[in-house]
Amino acid sequence: MGQRVLVVDDEKLIVKGIRFSLEQDGMEVDCAYDGEEALELAQRNHYDMILLDIMLPKMTGFEVCQQIRGFSNVPIVMLTAKGDDMDKILGLDYGADDYITKPFNILEVKARIKAIMRRTGRKGEEKQAQRVIEQGDMRLDCDGRRVYISGKEINLTAKEFEVLELLIKNPGKVYSRENLLKIVWGSDYPGDVRTVDVHIRRLREKIEKVPGEPAYVRTKWGVGYYFA
Repeated sequence: MGQRVLVVDDEKLIVKGIRFSLEQDGMEVDCAYDGEEALELAQRNHYDMILLDIMLPKMTGFEVCQQIRGFSNVPIVMLTAKGDDMDKILGLDYGADDYITKPFNILEVKARIKAIMRRTGRKGEEKQAQRVIEQGDMRLDCDGRRVYISGKEINLTAKEFEVLELLIKNPGKVYSRENLLKIVWGSDYPGDVRTVDVHIRRLREKIEKVPGEPAYVRTKWGVGYYFA
């Protein structure tokens, strides 16, 4: 069985084109045309990727993304017809992993999907011995891609987990925003370093007792971020 993707857009021609192209690559594709239907499908099924338009009937893509993040860390790529950078950053701020601006080339969409799936490792990886890292009250299950603080599981997005995993495996090493962007998002990612800042802020809100005074993910002013 190939990867399973949920495509959400109220423009049926766009959905039809994406679905046809992904199915040609052996993927299983479900479709939704409004926010409520998308949320219902995401709750009921397991997906390896969700392509989510921002402007949707009934619920916006931002609202759908935020609610999905309450129960799943499935990679989410926002589709936006707007070129405004703040819209893109806002999409990431709600828990999305990436964005694609319309009009887009379907080959670009497929390339980005495959790149994200490779990085998140949700399919096709051989089972390895479980690796667990413990630092203070934090326990990181690298293979299960789960994080626990004082025994309570913290729901991180795919990108938030990858940032934390990189930092915790290299304690004390300072990574510049540019390096984090290249390592975690890939050298072909079209976004800028503000994406890193958004994810660091969201990560701190989830794992730090006092986000403004972080104990785990700290800032080296003028240089970058590191795990204490």
